[in-house]
Amino acid sequence: MKLKIAVQMDPIASINPRGDSTFAMMLEAQGRGHVLGYYTPDSLALRDNVVTASVAPIELFDKEKGQHFALGEATRQDLSTYDVLLMRQDPPFDMNYITLSHMLERIHPKTFVVNPPAAVRNAPEKILVTDFPELMPPTLVTRDRALIHAFRKEHGNIIVKPLYGNGGAGVFFIQEGDHNLASLLELFEQNYREPFMIQRYLPDVRKGDKRIILVDGEPIAGLNRIPSDGEARSNMHVGGRPELSELTARELEICAAIGPALKERDMIFVGIDVIGGYLTEINVTSPTGIREIKRFGGPDIAVLILDAIEKRKR
Repeated sequence: MKLKIAVQMDPIASINPRGDSTFAMMLEAQGRGHVLGYYTPDSLALRDNVVTASVAPIELFDKEKGQHFALGEATRQDLSTYDVLLMRQDPPFDMNYITLSHMLERIHPKTFVVNPPAAVRNAPEKILVTDFPELMPPTLVTRDRALIHAFRKEHGNIIVKPLYGNGGAGVFFIQEGDHNLASLLELFEQNYREPFMIQRYLPDVRKGDKRIILVDGEPIAGLNRIPSDGEARSNMHVGGRPELSELTARELEICAAIGPALKERDMIFVGIDVIGGYLTEINVTSPTGIREIKRFGGPDIAVLILDAIEKRKR
């Protein structure tokens, strides 16, 4: 089977191919003989109910940054002529992201969009997770200062973060007795129109924040990310140290609980975050981690993702 696959992503010249999950998926698709087209979200257009983009043929090379791709000439193309579209631009999950999902919804499922645009739009990472309160640490979503202060009084150390952030940006650890909470809320109110997410701080984060990859609702592998000294965040781009990690009985229980919801939404590639046995996020927009998992001796998850995509198009 030879598929035409369009990839909507951030500028490919700017990615780090060594750690980029989209690049890994594209390499696997190329290795299978599928035809790849690349475009950036800003070229997307809707006219007369036809969704187009300025798509360029692309060839991938598993080499260092700057030597990892070659582009052909871009032409404006009807995206409904593609079999598959990978929606892989990074958040923020803002009105631009939502608008793009509405546009791509017009071609799905004839052109199978991974992950489905309506499902992604209706299940952002810090909202979908609240469907499973029994798996989460105590969590509050609000802009109400009185509720936030009461939550902090109840739980002591807390984490405050923007509802639609990504990559650990804007995540603050507020310790019991810290006098900066009021100033932080003022800052958040000036910068975000949405509610904020407040969670009880989990000391087990010092042991790691585990990213678990699920393909078609099934757990595949886990990558534990250890925060660096003096840092509350464990994201790899802020210094978190990754290590392959076996899934515990509790983590498998979490995956079994959320798996049906992911399958129902036809989400092929999902990454969840677990700290100390608590589910903190369900990442559906542009999950990462598959190249690191393979590099540390885990499975080649790009293979499983392409298997699942091909299964949908048989």
